[in-house]
Amino acid sequence: MLSSPGGRQVRGTPGGIAAVLAAAVLWGTTGTAATFAPGAGPLAIGAAALGVGGLLQALIAVPALRRARRELRARAGLVAVGASAVALYPLAFYSSMHLAGVAVGTVVSLASAPLASGLLERALERKPLSGWWMLAATLGVLGAAMLCLSRAGDAAASVTATVAGVGLGLVAGATYALYSWVVHQLMQHGVGRAASMGAVFGAGGAMLMPVLLLTGAPLLATGQSFAVAAYMALVPMFGGYLLFGVGLARVRPSTATTLTLAEPAVAALLAVAVVGERLSAVGWTGLAVITAALVVLALAPASSAHLRPGAPGAAPAPAPVGAGAEPAAELHRTTPGA
Repeated sequence: MLSSPGGRQVRGTPGGIAAVLAAAVLWGTTGTAATFAPGAGPLAIGAAALGVGGLLQALIAVPALRRARRELRARAGLVAVGASAVALYPLAFYSSMHLAGVAVGTVVSLASAPLASGLLERALERKPLSGWWMLAATLGVLGAAMLCLSRAGDAAASVTATVAGVGLGLVAGATYALYSWVVHQLMQHGVGRAASMGAVFGAGGAMLMPVLLLTGAPLLATGQSFAVAAYMALVPMFGGYLLFGVGLARVRPSTATTLTLAEPAVAALLAVAVVGERLSAVGWTGLAVITAALVVLALAPASSAHLRPGAPGAAPAPAPVGAGAEPAAELHRTTPGA
């Protein structure tokens, strides 16, 4: 939810919420997709997915990056922090799934992200979190934990591997929250959506290229493995993060990361439908609780002084998806009807 200058809490726009949810659905397919390239390790999968996807983000944003070069140079340190988080996130995320299992790795990573995001906003921006957000985050974490518990007895994984996987999942959640916050901060300081995403994800993707060169040979071993890598780079990573960038321009990072709790739900459903895994009653209940969290977040009551993108205190309105060269000033324009 967005904060007004007076501390009132208001919802993000429906379009922003829908964009983040669509991104979460795409991201939820990655764990299942990775099972179709069993010869590739988690570092190769992560580097290919977000490394190539990040470079594509930068490629389509070249005109916007040129226009925003002064603003980006002035905030080079912030961009570097975000890029480092982008580079670390997929390595931690896919390693977490490899060690602790797809379901456990996904839910720990995504369930911890809203909490890390809320802590970032409170510590660095002194923004209060509404009771509605706290309720939604609590329900989301509870639902994710239930999904985790429902899969606990499915495989005899070693305790050491599981603990390491959970730890890496927490790292993934923290880095995910961090780069979301950085992109949002760049937008709030007048850098366009395309330039913000292109700079942070392009630099992060470049950092991942050495990892891909060292570990990516198995992705070229078969046509199927290459197709998996191409799908993950182009659809969930490139397409998903385009949608996520649109959403971040309209909702607070804490709201966005809470909405992405839809990802473990999608991942679990695909694991059942495609991979053939089974969910217990506890797991299905966890899915229902996550759905309730999303409903609470989307339907939370707004202030009578509803802020729209472009209004004082609100996040800037985004340009259409794929627009690579919008001026930063365009992101501060009040939307039609505001």
